Amino acid sequence: MKATDPVCGMEIDEETAVATRSRDAGDLYFCSSSCASRFDEKGAGCPADEAPDREEEAGRGEYRALMRKFRFSAGISVPVVLLSYPWLFPGLRDVPWLARGSDGLLWTWRGFGVLTLPVLIWGGSQFYRGLWAAAKSRSANMHTLIGVGIAAAWAYSTVAVMWPGIFPEADLAEVYYDVTAVVTALVVLGLALEVKAKGRTSEALRKLIGLQAKTARVVRDGVELDVPMEEVAVGDLVLVRPGEKIPVDGTVIVGASAVDESMITGESIPAEKVAGDEVIGATINKTGSFRFRATKVGKDTALANIIRMVQDAQGSKAPIQRTVDRVSGYFVPGVMILGILAFMVWYNFGPAPVAAYAVIAFVTVLIIACPCALGLATPTSLTVGIGKGAQNGILIRSGDALQTAERLDAIVLDKTGTITVGKPSLTDVVARELGNEEVLRLAAAVERASEHPLAEAIVQGARDRGIALTEPEDFQAIPGRGVEATVEGRQVVLGNLKLMRERGVHADGLEADAEALAAAGKTPMYVAVDGRAAGIVACADTVKEDSRSAIARLKEHGLEVAMITGDNRRTAEAIAREVGVDRILAEVLPQDKAHEVRKLQLEGKTVAMVGDGINDAPALAQADMGIAIGTGTDVAMEASDVTLISGSLRGVVTAIDVSRATMRNVHQNLFGAFVYNTAGLPIAAGLLYPVFGILLSPLLAAAAMAFSSLTVVSNANRLRRFRAVEV
Repeated sequence: MKATDPVCGMEIDEETAVATRSRDAGDLYFCSSSCASRFDEKGAGCPADEAPDREEEAGRGEYRALMRKFRFSAGISVPVVLLSYPWLFPGLRDVPWLARGSDGLLWTWRGFGVLTLPVLIWGGSQFYRGLWAAAKSRSANMHTLIGVGIAAAWAYSTVAVMWPGIFPEADLAEVYYDVTAVVTALVVLGLALEVKAKGRTSEALRKLIGLQAKTARVVRDGVELDVPMEEVAVGDLVLVRPGEKIPVDGTVIVGASAVDESMITGESIPAEKVAGDEVIGATINKTGSFRFRATKVGKDTALANIIRMVQDAQGSKAPIQRTVDRVSGYFVPGVMILGILAFMVWYNFGPAPVAAYAVIAFVTVLIIACPCALGLATPTSLTVGIGKGAQNGILIRSGDALQTAERLDAIVLDKTGTITVGKPSLTDVVARELGNEEVLRLAAAVERASEHPLAEAIVQGARDRGIALTEPEDFQAIPGRGVEATVEGRQVVLGNLKLMRERGVHADGLEADAEALAAAGKTPMYVAVDGRAAGIVACADTVKEDSRSAIARLKEHGLEVAMITGDNRRTAEAIAREVGVDRILAEVLPQDKAHEVRKLQLEGKTVAMVGDGINDAPALAQADMGIAIGTGTDVAMEASDVTLISGSLRGVVTAIDVSRATMRNVHQNLFGAFVYNTAGLPIAAGLLYPVFGILLSPLLAAAAMAFSSLTVVSNANRLRRFRAVEV
């Protein structure tokens, strides 16, 4: 009895399947116990049945099958070639029954007709399947050319040998069973090498899959248990020791450590993790032990999503590939017509034996024009390029995105969270009588009782400087003004100039400092102690450390760089000066960001938008290419064409570098393929014969065709040596 696994959809035998009882469906059958447990827990897909593994195994199976056909065809080809041209080989020249015109040679040819028939039928079977599929859709492809070519060579040879009266001028030296055998062997070998080379292009994807941990150490009922990955559930408490791989995504509960996230984000410096921080499955714990609560498991983890996005992207087509497909759709029928014309010209005007020359011209035209290299030129490069992007922490959704990145004229960068860190931090302390450390200590002590983001920045700034803080008393928040409290018996007021004046504090000596800080895009807050102005603390959303260098690289690429923000123009101009942005779009409402992108497009520019927030999603969708910062919101990432796993602008530079290297590789491949076909067709049709007496052999045409395909794939694989330039 057969059953279908309700989780992964596999057809399985009930006798060997795992059965479980469901209150909704009675007995259910699963391909494995892991599938059953997954179904019982949350009904997700089978973790042991990954599509990449199936595809890889299918590729290996296809390669082995093609190599079997090649070895068989090549084994037949050797004696056929040797005995077809005995006068070329010293040991065979004087064999009487192989002499031209002898009955022995005739019977040898008849034997070759029988011997090469399995090569034609079995060795070339994939050509006929492809030919038939194309014919049913009223189209033609490479299989049409090869299938018709080898069948025509075999059929002509058989007719010439069995019924010589049909071609009275035919010479047995011009029978082409060797063409059938050798061309089939060479083309099948070319296909096998292409399959193997294309398999290597998914190396990045296999590496990503290999990053997954095999087991996890979970704490259940106070007991530590090592369980398989597929048994980890959302909510489990997971323990990770130094040097171990983090099994799933989660949030740190207890402990602290540094985590090497380079395999996911591309960042070489380990990220510090404390309670409340998120950790990513497949990254490596470096120093301390910690426990975290599992929040995403199985197909929902960050790594699983990355793998899925890379798979989808590698299976997509760029516009240039769709153009090539359309060209190939016209090219193949055109070649068929050219082959027929070559046959007719040779048959009517060629030298004797006219039938032999006509057939050889027809077959050679079909074989040399086979658009294998043309068809491989784009997808192989795209597959490798998208894989290299993934290795560098860049998730490219499609081939369209790669091609668009190459054509960019302008790039719009959201300020908050993209150019800047996205949250305020303490930047300056200005003191008068008490000293910088004391002013900061008193200000931070007051702010300990506040939940305002600026308060958190001041408290964290004091802690980073190793300042011990005391608890405030009589804390009071004054909306729109600031805060005040008693610290160690001293009355401390922290806020804007308006609050100082309301409290009767004279801050005239600090106003120039406050104005300078505000002009630099910072938020100054006055500090008064016991009714006297003591100093200023200033906070700002600081620029990421590599934003300036990344923007400089974008300019070197010839891109116009603009910054868009809802902040006031003075703050925007301060940030723009710091990072080197010339075009500023300030005080832009969230709903107007897409409109600003559209205005750039109306100037004739191909525009990329880089953002991280929900309010950036419309602009990301409007842009020709949307790039989402991976540390941002899910909405932004869904609206984008490219996602940077890390929060660094270096990824934007690398994404453009990858796309340009990939498209340059595509253009090289297409140029080579077109040159090959354009130059080869006239020679195959016999253009050189009237002048030089040269008519290209189908054997050489097949070898050249296989070599061109292998050259294209090899050139695409050069992209695997791509290295991101340090920013």
